[in-house]
Amino acid sequence: MATSFHVHLVSDATGETINSVVRACLVQFEDHDVTEHSWSLVRTPGQMDRALAGIKQNPGLVLYTIVNDRLREQLVAGCRTLQVPVVPVLEPVMNAMAAHFGQKARGQSGRQHELDAEYFDRIEAMNFALAHDDGQSSRSYNEADVILIGVSRSSKTPTCIYLANRGIKCANVPIVPNCPLPPELFLVKKPLVVGLTKDASHLVQIRRNRLQMIARDEDTDYVDLSVVREEVATARRLCTEHGWPVIDVTRRSIEETAATILQMLQDHRDGNTPAAGEVAVSK
Repeated sequence: MATSFHVHLVSDATGETINSVVRACLVQFEDHDVTEHSWSLVRTPGQMDRALAGIKQNPGLVLYTIVNDRLREQLVAGCRTLQVPVVPVLEPVMNAMAAHFGQKARGQSGRQHELDAEYFDRIEAMNFALAHDDGQSSRSYNEADVILIGVSRSSKTPTCIYLANRGIKCANVPIVPNCPLPPELFLVKKPLVVGLTKDASHLVQIRRNRLQMIARDEDTDYVDLSVVREEVATARRLCTEHGWPVIDVTRRSIEETAATILQMLQDHRDGNTPAAGEVAVSK
């Protein structure tokens, strides 16, 4: 039987950081019904009072990312009064960095969301991914950092969007039976070209679900298992012929796939060409 808990996430910014940490941790705990309470953009004593009132109403573990000393002290004191545990998510890392760098942290909230050069690089990368989705704008492929190729429904687009959010310019090219690939793909020098593949049975299931969503007839080669197997095999042969590494994403999340591509991209930029063939992706 599931046990119910309340967890409060208190942040002086958007709360993305603390939410990511909590998501990563909660998956390690099963059979627990956890209700999350998010208190974001807490930047004044009055806003902190409202957060503490909510914590009092539903007592539970409090996790926070607050950089302002006064607000942090207010939260800790309030939690002590309410007798609820309170954990500073960033403090151990910040303290370690301050000691290593020999410099005190600025204590300014939301600095990671400033409109700096890195922010605009991400926006440019996002626009690039959208403009080069599904084989579009092939003439500017050489401007990409990464080009993903693969058969239909092999997670090319979501992986591109994830990489764009990391500032990586990423294009994707579908491998479609009896349709030639853009000739520009074979002329690129700068980008890292990576093939994405999936188990044929898994692909068929995903494609069937897609056809059902758009109310299309399922009696096509698009979901014929033998045809899809040949489609996948042809795509693998293509990558092998051109020395492009392949990642099997059948049981991989978008994040895991992107992390592997980022590692490969670093090697590519360092002049270490990734070996052709399927890439071993560790958990």
